Amino acid sequence: MDFDFTDDQVSLRDAVQRWVDKGFSFERRHKLAKAGGKAREVYGELAELGLTALAIAPDHGGMGFGPVEAMVVMEELGRGLVHAPYADAALVTPVLLAAAPAPLQAQWLPKVADGSALVVPALQERALRHRVGAKTTRAERAGDAWRLHGAKTGAPAGDEADAFIVPARLDDDGKRVALFLVEPGTAGVTLQAYPTQDGARAAELKLDGATATLLAEDGADALALAHDTGIAAACAEGVGLMDRFVALTVDYMNQRKQFGVPIASFQALRHRIADVKMQLELGRSMSYYASLKLAEPAPQRRRALSQAKVQLGQSMRVVGQQCVQLHGGIGVTDEYAGSHYFKRLTMLEMAYGDTLHHLGEVSERMQDTAGVFA
Repeated sequence: MDFDFTDDQVSLRDAVQRWVDKGFSFERRHKLAKAGGKAREVYGELAELGLTALAIAPDHGGMGFGPVEAMVVMEELGRGLVHAPYADAALVTPVLLAAAPAPLQAQWLPKVADGSALVVPALQERALRHRVGAKTTRAERAGDAWRLHGAKTGAPAGDEADAFIVPARLDDDGKRVALFLVEPGTAGVTLQAYPTQDGARAAELKLDGATATLLAEDGADALALAHDTGIAAACAEGVGLMDRFVALTVDYMNQRKQFGVPIASFQALRHRIADVKMQLELGRSMSYYASLKLAEPAPQRRRALSQAKVQLGQSMRVVGQQCVQLHGGIGVTDEYAGSHYFKRLTMLEMAYGDTLHHLGEVSERMQDTAGVFA
């Protein structure tokens, strides 16, 4: 199988890499994180590069690229530790909006494509653990309108968003999950924003009879695909983060001296960094697998994405912890880039379901017995 990237994909990677090298230093990220984590300015710069149009169809002002191009972009943003809700707003949101009627798509997708609107998914509830959907949030009809009651947690860049996409149970049977679009200025919407551990921002979203626009009455399939798209993006970002953190660690080991020689010459530490690189390559291969499987039918896709998240969760934990240990005390200081890579890797391990959750997802879908119980 040919795993070489096309010329267009290489050019895309180079363009993102040049922007990161020129316009997004660690010092800038650190300053944004210390100021509370707001990232609308950075998101606007990504829009100027055309990246917010990446996954949107040309009919709505987008480029119509696929999962591999998204993976290429996410790896580079991960390497640069870029501080913006790009994956949620530019990759996951278009999947959810694609389930809406044509007039709503025409209203919102061009705004997402050109970056003039920041529309983020608010998929998680406290009672759901790592599943997405609606357990307590419900929708009721009020004449020709819909009103939502409930709460969502961890909405990315919540106090900077122009709209949220919210799953809610329909009142008729309580089994179907519909998708709604909610604008933050609407009566009945309360936001409580806060900085996250990795220097970004999120918000709690409370809905007390908030008026909402119906996107899809049966949004289960779109919600599942959006969730898997988020997993693939998290995996690709994790590969970029690990790649850069390993490079930082190797560079540090070549400079740091003990007993008059670089610690990179110590055999025990060389063995440890070899194990770290093995975990990085395992994660990279499963990230490729995840992106390639996004186009598969739902059952195969769902299992593949959970398998990838299990491996990436394990790899990110090993790489993050070992690289911090190989640095020693400097590895956890806030002024050093390595500690920020470690925190972001830790947050990503929890994004769209942690390792244990996805291990359960994989086990539920295992059909083969290897002849043991045949």
